[in-house]
Amino acid sequence: MMNVTNTDQLAQDFVKFALASGVLGFGEFKTKAGRMSPYFFNAGLFDDGAKLGKLAEFYAKSLVNSGIEFDMILAPPTQGIPLGAAVAIELARLGRNVPFAYNRKEAKDHGEGGSLVGAPLKGRVLIVDDVMSAGTATRESIALIKAAGATPAAVAIALDRQEKATEKNAAGEVVEVPYSAVQYVRNQLGMKVCTIASLKDLLDYLATTDNAAQKSHEAAIQAYRDRYGV
Repeated sequence: MMNVTNTDQLAQDFVKFALASGVLGFGEFKTKAGRMSPYFFNAGLFDDGAKLGKLAEFYAKSLVNSGIEFDMILAPPTQGIPLGAAVAIELARLGRNVPFAYNRKEAKDHGEGGSLVGAPLKGRVLIVDDVMSAGTATRESIALIKAAGATPAAVAIALDRQEKATEKNAAGEVVEVPYSAVQYVRNQLGMKVCTIASLKDLLDYLATTDNAAQKSHEAAIQAYRDRYGV
């Protein structure tokens, strides 16, 4: 049985882990929305067995803390696939063995065909991904789950950037909206979202750290939060 960690402490431990792994970095990074962000989260840098295993532990603990109920895991392409597999392995190690599947970016027209690999989509499905920006991958996964007659129950992500999403208006222009992708999934799609940590958790860490190099980025990240935050 897994020991459930205090949610706030778990988030702080994850921020430290992400920084130590180089997955969470500071500088100037252009986001999908075209914003210049003073920090970046690159889950692709969880690039060895130890890091990926530790990451899966954080996901599993967060899911236990959340109380979210699900029957299987679906991972969207491409970043979500190794994450979803690692989380399924960690849950099985802890005595919770659930089916796992992932979908291809493009349907296969030979062999077994189709876009889905792994277990059939049944029951309450948990979508596992790294971050949620525009929510496009999530919406595609939801459509796939519903088409199979299953229920899209929740989404689990590593980091909630807590910033305004962008969408195309009637004229086809990309505009800011007053809610984040996570809020959209929760409030508009009616699904639960489990996050390991958020931008607030990063700021809380920077407010108390003794690491001068890391702390020097606090003002820029707070300014970004003030400008784009929700």
